Amino acid sequence: MMCGIAGITGKAASADAVAQMLEVQRHRGPDAYGVFNSPTATAVLGHCRLSIIDLSDSGRQPMCDSSGRYWIVFNGEIYNYLELRRELDAHYAFRTQTDTEVLLAAYTVWGPECLDRLIGMFAFAIWDESERELFAVRDRFGVKPFYYHCFSDGSICFASEIKALHAAGVDGKPDEVAWANYLARGVYDHTERTFWSGVSALPAGHTLRWHAGRVRIYCWYDVAERVGLELDRRPIECVEEEYRGLLEESVKLRFRSDVPVGINLSGGLDSSTLFGLVQRVRGADSDAKAFTFSTGDPAYDELPWVEQMLAGSRHPFTVCQLNAHEVPDLARDVQAHQDEPFGGLPTLAYARLFQEARAQGVIVLLDGQGMDEQWAGYDYYARTAEGETAHTVQGTRHGPVRPECLQREFASLAEPWDAAAPFGDRIRDLQYRDTRHTKIPRALRFNDRVSMQFSTELREPFLDHRLFELALKQPANRKIADGSHKWMLRRISRGLLPRQVAEAPKRPLQTPQREWLRGPLRPWVEEMLDEAIRSPLASWVFADRVRHIWTAFCRGEFDNSFFVWQWISAALLLNESRCDCLSSLLATRHRIPASPRVSS
Repeated sequence: MMCGIAGITGKAASADAVAQMLEVQRHRGPDAYGVFNSPTATAVLGHCRLSIIDLSDSGRQPMCDSSGRYWIVFNGEIYNYLELRRELDAHYAFRTQTDTEVLLAAYTVWGPECLDRLIGMFAFAIWDESERELFAVRDRFGVKPFYYHCFSDGSICFASEIKALHAAGVDGKPDEVAWANYLARGVYDHTERTFWSGVSALPAGHTLRWHAGRVRIYCWYDVAERVGLELDRRPIECVEEEYRGLLEESVKLRFRSDVPVGINLSGGLDSSTLFGLVQRVRGADSDAKAFTFSTGDPAYDELPWVEQMLAGSRHPFTVCQLNAHEVPDLARDVQAHQDEPFGGLPTLAYARLFQEARAQGVIVLLDGQGMDEQWAGYDYYARTAEGETAHTVQGTRHGPVRPECLQREFASLAEPWDAAAPFGDRIRDLQYRDTRHTKIPRALRFNDRVSMQFSTELREPFLDHRLFELALKQPANRKIADGSHKWMLRRISRGLLPRQVAEAPKRPLQTPQREWLRGPLRPWVEEMLDEAIRSPLASWVFADRVRHIWTAFCRGEFDNSFFVWQWISAALLLNESRCDCLSSLLATRHRIPASPRVSS
């Protein structure tokens, strides 16, 4: 069940504040809302619902268990909820057909140990009215978001989006350390720090427990700990059979839905593997709607590969076009929902896709995120094995950031950071970095916000933790071999895909961002640079150096535009437009009553 969750516990608990928090997250759950006021006045929980499983009113949240002791607000999906329900039937009297109630029952019966039984994506909070204690969780890889702020009086507020905390009165002051990390080193989403002072992200695979004004954070899942150091030396045929079975089960589980499910496709191996698996588990008559985006540039467009893949199938197919002239308005709109810097034109193109899917009545979409991290698919994995340092931006010779543009005092705020190396194996350690700290966290944030912006649910079958654990146990020569990345995945995919697709080289999912920023979008970028230099960024950078680098970029002197989009992000986030946008969201949406009802 996709949604927005919100809550405040402690002396600051306020139904009016939670109503405001729900208001600015209404796009995450336009179908229903609910608020629970604790009789002891120590907690208020809020929920806005996007109905996916059990569309009846009985699926509304906040939801209480049969005893009335526990109240839950839940964002996500428990894909194996039917199997868990069968285990719990003897211990719990179910009243709904939802995965939410299964999750609540699992907690009441098994306690926090229930987390290891869950297959899914989730961020949820459970209020224990008896103990006056809050227990909150974020899923293994952080597919679903959870932000929180601790007040000086010991109260805590939490929400699915940062803007909801600001709507509740948390100061919207930029966190200069986070901005220095981003502008000087190009890293973000790698720790619990966010771009806004006083707002923390609960790390992936962690729990939060609040009681009597005290907060405790605990790591319940770390993929490196689950995998261990020992490599899987079984015959490759045994591993392939196990992995293929998990792939099929993962896709099958993610088709559980009471609303239409579609698929996002590109021309790459991962997306093609997803399509082949859909055909395998749903049958050749599968007619799930397929979507891809296009920018109309043949140097980047993957449309020919997607059309080749879909040829002869029954899948209705929609191409979602992004044009350069749409970028300025779309960038402001998307940035208002992201709350933090996002990944440029690819995210905007993805926004077009979700917008079109929703317009066609497709509420759930599957995509192929996660295979590059499992099977060492990025180009720098091979170079790193030979001792080269891996940038956090793929496929660039020039550095992705321009620290020479930063004021020395500001640049000095950047924190030293080296990802943990739990395996002592260069490739596996880099896979861990990308999974835990860089590639996956960033992509998941972008994708969650841009899908939920249009009230659609994105499911990631390849982020099933069982797939990651099995892949990370494999030796390097099953990942990179014979000059090919994702070697073993290609072997597995041959039974699902045409040979020319399974053996195609890695093509990064790209857009003509450099060309558009230098060309048709140049006047807009220069306007954004002017805005950035009027924002707090003015005290962080040398304006003349920014303009000098921009001029050099326009001459074609750099092979990436990461740093240009950094400056655009600063302009979009740090000027008054963010405050105006928050005010607009509160003013124009359907208002939630000031005295919300208590869910039951």
